[in-house]
Amino acid sequence: MKNPHISRRTFSVLGVAAAMSVSLGVSGCGGPATAQAGSGAPEVTELRYEGSANSVSLPELAEDLGYLGNVKLNWVGNTISGPASIQSAATGATDFGGAFSGAVVKLIEAGAPVTAVINYYGEDEKTFNGFYVKDDSPIRTPRDLIGKKVAVNTLGAHSDAVLNSYLKKNGLSQDEIKQVQLVVVPPNDTEEAIRRGQVDVGVLGGVLQDNAVAKGGLRSLFSDFELFGTFAGGQYVLRKDFIQQNPETTKIFTTGVAKAIEWERTTPRDEVIARFTSIIEKRQRNESTATLKYWKSVGVPDKGAITDQDFSRWSDWLKDTGIVTGDITPSKYYTNEYNGLLKASS
Repeated sequence: MKNPHISRRTFSVLGVAAAMSVSLGVSGCGGPATAQAGSGAPEVTELRYEGSANSVSLPELAEDLGYLGNVKLNWVGNTISGPASIQSAATGATDFGGAFSGAVVKLIEAGAPVTAVINYYGEDEKTFNGFYVKDDSPIRTPRDLIGKKVAVNTLGAHSDAVLNSYLKKNGLSQDEIKQVQLVVVPPNDTEEAIRRGQVDVGVLGGVLQDNAVAKGGLRSLFSDFELFGTFAGGQYVLRKDFIQQNPETTKIFTTGVAKAIEWERTTPRDEVIARFTSIIEKRQRNESTATLKYWKSVGVPDKGAITDQDFSRWSDWLKDTGIVTGDITPSKYYTNEYNGLLKASS
């Protein structure tokens, strides 16, 4: 487990200097432009990206289903967090990255030249992030969290904002909220950290959550779905110069992801799991497919369409943590222009 004494307020601005140093001339690694804008053919045919072990991302699914056409993905490794993923995109290390909405705001407010183009994860009644304690834990109410350790995968991201919103909604002051200590723990290690008492609470989502709950001995304190209902949690971002220089590739990527969202939503669960299993086995990265059986839903609403509320939902947290000092203008963080499914249904 990483340093258990990290304060919830020590999360610094993500590589601002590195992000700001990106040349506006940077483009995708697929080589020089091969098509004229507006021709429908991709300007570049390769997109560098970071994946996630033992799971299949929407772009990976889109490629496997043929939704990206001639555009191919080039895996350069696995990401350690959403904020790190979008920083990689901002600095030109990759061509796209995805993170929690608040982290996207943080990076853009710091001056990074990126734009969100589609939602890629979300919460619903089947797929959500829960805050779990041991069955015999004395923690029952929001106020019981004062002075306790909560395991999250990254500071300044989704779970941080959800917890802050939960505590504030239930009447805790900012001074009291600051006494709830966030501890950085990799998602794969969170369950054991809870069971061993290394932390008092841990955030679990997706297959890791279902696997842990199936073993018994854990109890849910609350979930982000219980707090907000169905909502989009984060977006894929691309650099502004990449979008400007490669509009057709951007449209192919964004629309392909939207199609993958709808494919997951409308395809029988067993078929989705079988497809994920096939993709993981074919790429031969020494991964496990054991937890895929717990997959439930894509969680992303409305073809991945981004709305102002996807960002304004976190306004209080953004202000409380000092990421922004005044009201935000959500429209400056995203565009739906390249999501072809939205245009087709309008």
